[in-house]
Amino acid sequence: MKKKISILYTGGTIGMIKEGGNYVPAPPGYISEALNGIQELHRSDMPDFTIEEYTPVMDSANMVPKDWVAIGEYIAKNYSFFDGFIVLHGTDTMSYTASALAFMLKNLSKPVILTGAQIPLSELRSDGRDNIIAAAIIAQKFEIPEVCLYFGEKLYRGCRSIKVNASGFGAFASPNYELLANSGIEINVRNDLLLPMPSSDNVFEFIPFATDIMITSIRIFPGISPQLLQEIVSSPIQGLIIEAYGIGNIPESPQLLSIFEEAVKRDILITVCSQCLLGEISLEYYRGGSALQKCGVVNGADMTIEATLAKIMYLFTLKNDIAKKRLLMSKNLRGELSCELYSTLI
Repeated sequence: MKKKISILYTGGTIGMIKEGGNYVPAPPGYISEALNGIQELHRSDMPDFTIEEYTPVMDSANMVPKDWVAIGEYIAKNYSFFDGFIVLHGTDTMSYTASALAFMLKNLSKPVILTGAQIPLSELRSDGRDNIIAAAIIAQKFEIPEVCLYFGEKLYRGCRSIKVNASGFGAFASPNYELLANSGIEINVRNDLLLPMPSSDNVFEFIPFATDIMITSIRIFPGISPQLLQEIVSSPIQGLIIEAYGIGNIPESPQLLSIFEEAVKRDILITVCSQCLLGEISLEYYRGGSALQKCGVVNGADMTIEATLAKIMYLFTLKNDIAKKRLLMSKNLRGELSCELYSTLI
């Protein structure tokens, strides 16, 4: 059956043109003309598609949470009219948007695929053409009930993806979760890795983030100043991500620990993630991590920073009490955690 998909162009490198020696967003209508000129998208075995252009188109470095909500709102409003969605997006914050959409779009039964390019469609060697064609093929041929990111012949779970290469075509990785699909001579989707298709009782729901939530992250480094950290936690923040060493280590500093302990008592949701790409947090292993755990911080396990940020925003949007937020932070909600896979869907 020929499916119908919506292509939403939000901006990014894929739709830029060169002007005065720099890449700038092309004028309205350019991306529609460029996509309609790709003959492969019009084959009989490809889905029918419509193109919607975000106004104004944006460099993804300028995106903020209200833009994630706008993209999610577009998908929600058009959910019943299409069999899938492709979001054309800049690479710099694509993983942030993919993670945010994963939490906002509850009980998805259709693919939402983010993609883009490292070289604009206006250039001869653009990778955007292949990325769009492959994303459209996947949307046509496969039943994928989740937010994904397609780039450089690979399909990733959106809330597991991170950008790892600023200049190569293999711009993204999924350090702690296997690829959902490889695009070689054949496109092989790993159905065993996909989120389960929601039952008929679990209808699609759009949960827009509250955009006034104050969250920050701090990367632990040798010689980090307790005074600086105190300034951060004394500000009106609601969530804090600690990027710790290895499996959750921080310096064994009584000052640092007392600051974290005080922040937890003030109901700041603190989550520990690793600076390492691979592996997961184990706070009980070393004394530094164990001390953090005693302070009441949450073990971020193998979540990406992008997914952790989106998850904190989601939990504060739900307005549960802080104890429930801490509990849910450690539960798998959208496939963002390897442990307790698919245990809790809220």
